Amino acid sequence: MRNTNVKIAAAGLVAALLSSTAALAAFNVIATTDLNIRSGPGPQYEVIGAIASSDTATVNGCTEGRKWCQVTYNGTTGWAYSEYLSGEFTGQPAVLSMAPQTVEIPVLENDQASTNATVGIAGGVVAGALIGGPVGAVIGGVVGAAAGAAVTPPATVQTYVMENRIEPIYLDGEVVVGAGVPETVVLHPVPGHDYQYVNINGQPVLVDAGTRQIVYVYR
Repeated sequence: MRNTNVKIAAAGLVAALLSSTAALAAFNVIATTDLNIRSGPGPQYEVIGAIASSDTATVNGCTEGRKWCQVTYNGTTGWAYSEYLSGEFTGQPAVLSMAPQTVEIPVLENDQASTNATVGIAGGVVAGALIGGPVGAVIGGVVGAAAGAAVTPPATVQTYVMENRIEPIYLDGEVVVGAGVPETVVLHPVPGHDYQYVNINGQPVLVDAGTRQIVYVYR
């Protein structure tokens, strides 16, 4: 009987170790648009890099709720907003934030989530939310909304925006082309052009005044 109990206990330990190993395994995702990498899991943290649209990054784990995930891309490790990361889960492509709950994605505890987050924390308070942007071209071959929203502004617009900086507004979500800016956010005109601009989450962006969609991000 004792040997049987030992075998059962050993089998349980092996199963636990295998489960733990699976939970800690990193996996690859694809960015559905040009996507910021931040020093911490939130829009108030400094931008330390960016994943190019359709490029692959490695997810090391996510916060509780899977809103922000720690990623590694081209040697940079930081945090990216999961609504613009896609992967194949249970045999089907899906946005990471919408992956089935049966899919085990490593959850980073508070001490892990704070790694690299002490650099460049802004003092702003999140005062609203961006309206969801494009899912992207990598999901089922469907072209994302960003393709129609993007513009290439002239250098004179960048000069004006950079020389006339405004205080940032912090909104839940991530600054990407195609995301919508809520009506509560005041837009600022660019003289001589149809664009308007605003600083969201620490980055100047151009906005289409009619649709209130972000059409360009200054990185």
